[in-house]
Amino acid sequence: MKTTELHELRGRLDGINEQLLELLNERARIGVLIGEIKQSLDVPVHDAQREKQMLDRLAASNEGPFDDQTIRHLFKEIFKATLQLQQPERKKQPLLVSRRKEQADTVIRLRGTAIGGADSVLVAGPCSVESREQVMEVAASLKRAGVPVMRGGAFKPRTSPYDFQGLGFEGLRLLKEAADEYGLLTISEIVDPRHLEEAAAYIDIVQIGARNMHNFELLKAAGELRKPVLLKRGLAATLDEFLHAAEYIVSRGNTQVMLIERGIRTYEKWTRNTLDISAVPILKKESHLPVLVDVSHSTGRKDIMIPCAKAALAAGADGIMAEVHPNPPAALSDADQQLDIEEFEEFVREVKASGLYREAAGAGLKLGL
Repeated sequence: MKTTELHELRGRLDGINEQLLELLNERARIGVLIGEIKQSLDVPVHDAQREKQMLDRLAASNEGPFDDQTIRHLFKEIFKATLQLQQPERKKQPLLVSRRKEQADTVIRLRGTAIGGADSVLVAGPCSVESREQVMEVAASLKRAGVPVMRGGAFKPRTSPYDFQGLGFEGLRLLKEAADEYGLLTISEIVDPRHLEEAAAYIDIVQIGARNMHNFELLKAAGELRKPVLLKRGLAATLDEFLHAAEYIVSRGNTQVMLIERGIRTYEKWTRNTLDISAVPILKKESHLPVLVDVSHSTGRKDIMIPCAKAALAAGADGIMAEVHPNPPAALSDADQQLDIEEFEEFVREVKASGLYREAAGAGLKLGL
């Protein structure tokens, strides 16, 4: 008797499932028609107020045994699926930064230096621009080492409001003066969209730091600047979020974007951050943009920067960034992770001699040591 009842109930469930499927598909077809009308009227497809009203009405009509929260959750999933059908082009269209959109590697060329493509690149300089003497000494060491790009912070987003915040535009002027003296390219972080246009007169590459990876107004403004941008991965950003941040820039017309892995925040305490080496081959596979690795911020330890740089290059990185300071113990920021001049020259020598560093024929190691 119980077995017969079980089969009967199961049969009724199968019938209800078929009815639900038919109703869900009918609802989806109506949703698509609504989406087409909304697009023709140039109004947003998603109407949050309308969705809330429908959920409230369903919850008010609910007689159980499902509780109201469950009903809201189930119908939210139905609404979400319908919304995806209403936006088919956005769903199917790959990101502009995606390898599916563009197979060829993006190569950014600046005054004889190529970032991306066949050759590797080294970027180095102080965490913060502190004085003319400091940046001049660093620039001279970069020139000797054959490092073409000098970094230096002028606007410093710091955890504590009482820490050194940088010299601002005066720091950018000092950076440019040193770079011009030694024929180097410059890169510096900009944190305020209003500063971009003025800063562009002093720097060749705009850096958007980890804490600003989700500063969407800054990303949009950088996309309209038409100047190369180095975008750092956020402290806890997924790779999908990272590429979507880059998409904000590229979608505004600026295709000269570079990605840089700088370590992510984990529970590990033996390094400043955790260098996600796997990000390099994944980003190279999923995106056509150049990928660099910052071995200073990702590790915070000078004693492991060389092997980490080699690992990054072995994983396919297009370049390495490191911090160097004439007198690290006296540095106004990130003193522990900055290489001194001698350590920096050894770093460059080891990285270039590793066989992993891709360098144009004839460029060679220029250290006269």
